[in-house]
Amino acid sequence: MNKPVFTVGERVEKLCVVCNEVRGHVVVSVTKRGQVSRVSCPKCGERSAFKSGTPADENAKRSAAKAGAPYDRTRTYRTGQAMMHPTFGLGEVTKVIEPCKIDVLFADRIRRLIHSTPASE
Repeated sequence: MNKPVFTVGERVEKLCVVCNEVRGHVVVSVTKRGQVSRVSCPKCGERSAFKSGTPADENAKRSAAKAGAPYDRTRTYRTGQAMMHPTFGLGEVTKVIEPCKIDVLFADRIRRLIHSTPASE
């Protein structure tokens, strides 16, 4: 059985010991064989070691299955909210940048989106 190969910047599910929640973490370092060695929590910034096959992986699959509300640029989002983007899929708001910009962690990477914009007439 082949193990998946990861690259820096990808997303993996892990229990954050600081936040005490299973959430997507950003891969910050990998081994020569492409296995994840360290990850960073997008919410609290904690960097930690990553071990695949831990019980948190099962919980992560279940938590990832629950979808967030569809993305709407006119809505106002807050850190930690889940959303379903029509192009990028399931994501979690990691940071509110400005009144109208948010960083969202998707399966492939963090993307900057707009929010709280008035609907055009």
